[in-house]
Amino acid sequence: MSELREVISSGNDLSALAAADAGCRFFGGYPITPSSEVIQELSDLLPARGGVCIQMEDEIAAVAAAIGAGMAGERAMTATSGPGISLKAENLGLAQMCEVPLVVVNVMRGGPSTGLPTRVSQGDVRQAKNPSHGDYRSITLCAGTLSECYTETLRAFNLADRFMQPVFVLLDETIGHMHGKAMIPTAEAAEAGIVPRKSFDGAPEDYHPYECEADQPAVLNKMFTGYRYHFTGLHHDKNGFPTEEIETCRKLIQRLEDKVMMHTDELESNEEFMLDDMTGEEGEVLIIAYGSVALSAKESIRHLRAAGIKAGLFRPITLWPAPAASIKKYTDMIKNVLCVELNIRQYTEEVERVSSRLDIEGLYKVNGRPISPHEIVNKVKEVF
Repeated sequence: MSELREVISSGNDLSALAAADAGCRFFGGYPITPSSEVIQELSDLLPARGGVCIQMEDEIAAVAAAIGAGMAGERAMTATSGPGISLKAENLGLAQMCEVPLVVVNVMRGGPSTGLPTRVSQGDVRQAKNPSHGDYRSITLCAGTLSECYTETLRAFNLADRFMQPVFVLLDETIGHMHGKAMIPTAEAAEAGIVPRKSFDGAPEDYHPYECEADQPAVLNKMFTGYRYHFTGLHHDKNGFPTEEIETCRKLIQRLEDKVMMHTDELESNEEFMLDDMTGEEGEVLIIAYGSVALSAKESIRHLRAAGIKAGLFRPITLWPAPAASIKKYTDMIKNVLCVELNIRQYTEEVERVSSRLDIEGLYKVNGRPISPHEIVNKVKEVF
């Protein structure tokens, strides 16, 4: 029996379906364009599976409710767009500090402020790296196809439980509202792939949820099972109670960094399109793009190759932490590099940092319209 199924759906609906198939049983949200279809779809899917989908009075309450469900031990999700992330920021910091797993779907639109609510943008990439203040490492995935709206949401739930923190899934308005055919795992395959969070099964008096290895997340047992601990946004000790003891505070914050950055091999995911025959010869072109823009980039590469220009695409799927070694590999090898984004240099700056190059070319658009293959082709011919 095939482990894939063919569906015709939109990106937002596929993200919602993935959440339900991943075992999410609580969604706290508030409608906001262009993500509203996620809560709409889950309002049908979750109750039918014994779960809860609740529309709260605002975005702040929505993420607070979802974090509460995560604290209780349930797989939980919220979905929004850039302005909603801004409102959720303080509580997302709480989830980072308390180490509560949560999936956050952000269907990006134009900004700042209200921006272009019904148009496409990738303006939240920098926000996804640091959605709240303080020292921690964000984990951010970015879907570039309809199928990935499903598979990356599915992956986000496992990563949230593995690293015990919020995991972001970026869609953009184009990919979220795109409607077409997608091949996705069957519900049975999705369920078989669920990796639950770790739990402690010893004596309750021996349970210290935040006493763990220096590169590992907290172990938070499900509530109401006989294990007691405390949640606080303050620096805390091994049982979750506030402390200002110098070394305890230092180790806690360093661990929030190391539990992610010492395990980036578990996080990195990229697509390499038509890069197999790249050798670093003069005239070769590397295009870096992500999300819906990568679809235009692929079409432009076909046109460029037909015109005798050897071009290829590197597409990061995990945006944060950035795939530094992979980016450096190709930027070291290929002289001509073009970053294509629906923002102004938000990921280009990371490419420059990783590659130590200041000659990276860019094609950017921030008027709410997509970047066409024709525009990419013309830019390549103009600058290289």
